[in-house]
Amino acid sequence: MSLLVVGLSHRSAPVSVLERAALAVGAQAKLLHDTVAAEPAAEAAVLATCNRIELYADVDKFHAGVAELSTLLALHSGVGLEELTPHLYVHYEDRAVHHLFSVACGLDSMVVGEGQILGQIKDSLARAQELHTAGRLLNDLFQQALRVGKRAHSETGIDRAGQSLVTFGLEQLAGRESVPAWAKGKRALVIGAGSMSSLAAATLARSGVDEVVVANRTLERAERLAAILGDGGTGVTARAVPMDSVAKELTRADLAVSCTGATGLVLTAADVTAAVAGRAGAPTADDGSAACPDDDCVIAPAPDRGTHPDRAAGTPAPTTADGCPVGSEVGDETAYEQHAALVGNSPAIGGAPARANRTAPAPASVARGAALYLLDLAMPRDVDAAAHRIPGVRLVDIESLAGASADAPMAADVDAVRTIVSDEVAAFGAAQRAAHITPTVVALRTMAADVVSGEMARLDGRLPALGDKERAEITQTVRRVVDKLLHAPTVRVKQLASEPGGAGYADALRTLFDLDPETVAAVSRADLLSDAGGRTDQQLQQLQQFQLHENDESKRGRA
Repeated sequence: MSLLVVGLSHRSAPVSVLERAALAVGAQAKLLHDTVAAEPAAEAAVLATCNRIELYADVDKFHAGVAELSTLLALHSGVGLEELTPHLYVHYEDRAVHHLFSVACGLDSMVVGEGQILGQIKDSLARAQELHTAGRLLNDLFQQALRVGKRAHSETGIDRAGQSLVTFGLEQLAGRESVPAWAKGKRALVIGAGSMSSLAAATLARSGVDEVVVANRTLERAERLAAILGDGGTGVTARAVPMDSVAKELTRADLAVSCTGATGLVLTAADVTAAVAGRAGAPTADDGSAACPDDDCVIAPAPDRGTHPDRAAGTPAPTTADGCPVGSEVGDETAYEQHAALVGNSPAIGGAPARANRTAPAPASVARGAALYLLDLAMPRDVDAAAHRIPGVRLVDIESLAGASADAPMAADVDAVRTIVSDEVAAFGAAQRAAHITPTVVALRTMAADVVSGEMARLDGRLPALGDKERAEITQTVRRVVDKLLHAPTVRVKQLASEPGGAGYADALRTLFDLDPETVAAVSRADLLSDAGGRTDQQLQQLQQFQLHENDESKRGRA
């Protein structure tokens, strides 16, 4: 069997496709059951986050496995296979291990170095274990990935290369200000009470907001999070409200963070418009802050943009033919760069056409002038993308974060993490290859133990008057002889098997000692049952005996 991963992420697919392909928890469970029921796969695990959907499986055929996993992803995501296929990537064997370890370290995240992914990997493993779709390979793989990720964060400064998606999103809202300076005194609404929403609420509380209101479909969870925030020593006022109070709370809030598991929009453009209209002193369409009508226009209008800095007071700034309110004078570099980002084939976007509904980070002046800040961390999105065109609203979502993080500087520590990943991939591969020969070695030692038992039974028949003390001494002597004879071959074969191309040594061992294939298979099944918590006493006893031999090998060698 071999490790295979098929998936799509923010690196391979546009947000619109990721959004449609997002899998709810129930859909993930169904996907796992259908995967292990398919012919090529024996184990399966799903890693589904806001910016990636990956299906891991232990398969016996590569091409059949790719075809089956791709079809299952398309079936359960609701995106047609023909549309999904161009965005899928495939990793096999060591490349699959390397990919997951890189993901665990934050190297493949939208914000390099973010640590949220470790919790998501842990949840994926727990789900696969709960559904009994993870066997020895995926258990070992995901547990090792968690250890590699923790090692990368503890031994390097990868945390300095990026932050969590929450922190990065708040930085985009704050513009040129620091998050604490921008957040101080604001009232925040957090929609959802899951891990990401809880992180957002805690981050806002530490940043100095005056109040955090938590809204959730299950009010008890919202109340629990609010209680934790209130007791956190930050001095923030925290309270919980039901979801039907979101519209009312939005009129009071200065910023809202949403990250729920909803399949539809939580905040429509109409909801946001009504919230802005209900705020005292909020800008209206009559104050000169009309939104750009073009869906591609990503510049959120600032209330004070009615005059150009180089013009006389009261002189309106020019607009383009499509109504986009940017400066057009020579020397207005900021406005030119903003407008260039809207034009296809412009240097600002690397010669690629602008994507519809893309929300890019606004200038700091826009961020400071907004009446309502929205941070949408959900996938699929919670907030209507059209909200960015509402006067006085500043929206940052997954798509805009992807655009902003693409140009984020890479820290020098990233190279150190890549070295860790490479070393850990090599070690994991060697351990897996060595484990492949373990059932054969156990079967060999079991056969040797049976030979000793048979010979001692024959001795009892020939010398029935042999005393217990003498019999015990003879038995111990014979066992030591067998152990010494098997010690060097078994240690050496494990070393050889751990090297690339060493899988054939198990077959050679079975041939040389004429081992019963069924005995080897029985030991393998016992190993799998042990990983899954099952019990087969005789088989588990064989494994325990082997472990005792393994622990004592160095002593026997010196003897």
